[in-house]
Amino acid sequence: MPHTFFAPDLSADTYTLPEDESKHAVRVLRLTPGDAVALVDGRGGVFQAQVTDANPKRCQLRIVQQQQVPRRPYFVHVAVAPTKNLDRMEWLVEKAVEMGVEQLTFLRTARSERRELKLERLQKIAVSALKQSGQAWLPVLTELTDFADFLPTAAAETTFIAHLEEGERTPLARVAAAGTGCCVLIGPEGDFTPQEIEAAFARGVRPVTLGASRLRTETAALAAVHTVHVARELAG
Repeated sequence: MPHTFFAPDLSADTYTLPEDESKHAVRVLRLTPGDAVALVDGRGGVFQAQVTDANPKRCQLRIVQQQQVPRRPYFVHVAVAPTKNLDRMEWLVEKAVEMGVEQLTFLRTARSERRELKLERLQKIAVSALKQSGQAWLPVLTELTDFADFLPTAAAETTFIAHLEEGERTPLARVAAAGTGCCVLIGPEGDFTPQEIEAAFARGVRPVTLGASRLRTETAALAAVHTVHVARELAG
């Protein structure tokens, strides 16, 4: 399998890798003229290319074949309160991209352990996971957003909240099996507050469960992604 590079600005029959990628291609991967490589643009475009100039500062490629991968017929969006330990969010981004997710939104809730979040490193991890996993669509990573500001933007019919309070909750797999997809809200380690849960209900957001186990934040978020995919696959 050829090495894959990220080319978000690809728009012609030739492409020049950025200097850092050129150096990696020539000095580390030892690519030479004629070697085959793959490119993805994060918008469904997958390209087969050949090295034409193995310059470590500006490695040039020629596109020989291209394919447009369509989006899935449903979307997966997880809105999650990031953990204090950023490593756990980096793990979540990597694994969610590998599984396939359209959007990750980071929420600032009343009990959030992390009040600020910089997306630059998470974006790089997402790109790396995209190249490694063979996915064609790079998910949207949304800046840390106050829970109260996010709720009005959520479509009630496709948004669900996974919380630990008492009360009736529907298994996520059941509600995810049909429709155009879903957005699942995942709270911080201390869970959403009762006020936040009531505010979600007032917007028409429905409660769901991910199973009997009490999951850590990043585990719950990844379980939500996996559950939606499995539910849709079983539904045919």
